[in-house]
This record gives sequence, structure tokens and C-alpha cells, in this order.
Amino acid sequence: MTAPITDARTLTVMRQDASLGAAEDLDFGIELLNRARRGQLEPTLRLYRPQPTVAFGQRDAKLPGFEAAARACRTLGFEPLVRKAGGRAAAYHQGTLVVDHVEPHHDAIAGAKSRFDYFGQMLAGALRSVGLHAAVGEIPGEYCPGEFSVHGVDPEFPAHRVKLVGTAQRVVSGAWLFSSVVVVQDSAPIREVLTASYEALGLDWDPVTAGAADDLLPGLDVPAVEEAIVKAYAGHAELREGDFRTLLG
Repeated sequence: MTAPITDARTLTVMRQDASLGAAEDLDFGIELLNRARRGQLEPTLRLYRPQPTVAFGQRDAKLPGFEAAARACRTLGFEPLVRKAGGRAAAYHQGTLVVDHVEPHHDAIAGAKSRFDYFGQMLAGALRSVGLHAAVGEIPGEYCPGEFSVHGVDPEFPAHRVKLVGTAQRVVSGAWLFSSVVVVQDSAPIREVLTASYEALGLDWDPVTAGAADDLLPGLDVPAVEEAIVKAYAGHAELREGDFRTLLG
């Protein structure tokens, strides 16, 4: 892996024990980014399990079927939101883990692509460490397609690959936010809401590409994946535990 452009030697790990609310969780990542930009936040890793949400991309919101897609999400118990980052609709719930990595940086845009590669490889390695066959790369027909998606391979059916991690990045002058969504458990509701959303938007995709880590490794849970990811980050920087409540003041 090529090292990302980063100033961080120490990362403060903030474990958010409870969701702030679907929209509030998404907005809080941007709030942390702005604090980092202003020099008010040190390099920080925020980990949390979100409320059921479908995060649409900016292009999705401009399609004629967006309102129908949003209604379908609500009917299925997911909150439809439009994120500031690019990409297409992605779904998550409390069986997923969101990892927000925020850093101040004097030239944040310079390392944008290398971060996708570096952290994608790091996350794939973390999933391999718990027993999954994971790799980086877009798979045909995946939702919210991306060059640096992390996918898992079914060891019994190697042709069957499922998207396990989607990554997104937002860069401002003086800081960056790299956000990863890891689907660990309970993939059925995610497939259902994505199927309804993409149909309403008129977008093609293959529902078999949507899955969860425990589809490939039964019994795997969010805490185990969280600890594997934190351990992987310990190879990137020195970690220290923080108190998430201090960010809310």
C-alpha cells in the first residue's frame, strides 16, 4: 500500500455508543470536518452504529423518481437523506458500522485518491483478519459503485461477490473526512430498501451484490469487526481512547 498524505501520528478513537438520529449522525461528521478545518479538532476516528438510513447522492436527488424512492424508504423504516459526498444511494442500519476518520491537513486535496486506496486496503485487511475473503475493487452491478469498494467472496461459490464496505470522502481547505460504512449483519432489509430505491430512481443494479459480512461468515458481529478495524488503524497511527461526550459540548 502507498502511504496516504497525512500528518497524523496519533488518532483519538471516539466510540459513539448511541445514534444521535439519522440526519444528526450524518451532519455531525461534517461538523467534525469543519472543526478540524478551523484547528479545533485533532485527528479523530469516530465509530458508531447508525439508525436505518438510505443516503442518496446529489445526482439521485435530481432524478424524477427521487420522491418515490424517498417514500419507499420511509415505508420500509429507513430515513432518506441526501449526503454531500458523491456516489449513488447506499443503505445502512444498526447492523452496520460507520467509521469517520477526520484530520486537519495543510493540503488535504493532494492525497485524496491515495486515501481511497490506502484505507480500502486497510479495511479489507481488517476483514481478512476475522476470517473473511475480502478484497478491494468494484464488482459488476454493485450499488453505489466505486473503484475502491471492499467486497467479500463466498468461499463455497467464488463467483459470488458481495459489497461489504463503501467509502466516501469530503475534502475542504485545511481538512478531510474519510467515511467508511461496513455492512456486518442483517443484509435482507438493506437489499429490500435498495431494490425499492433503485427501481424508483430508474437505476440498474444487481441485488445479489448487496450482502453482509455474516452472510459469508455466520456468527460474525459488529463488535468483532469494530475491534479488527481499530487494530488495523493501530498500524497506521498511535491510538488513544477518547470520550465521545466531549465532542458534544
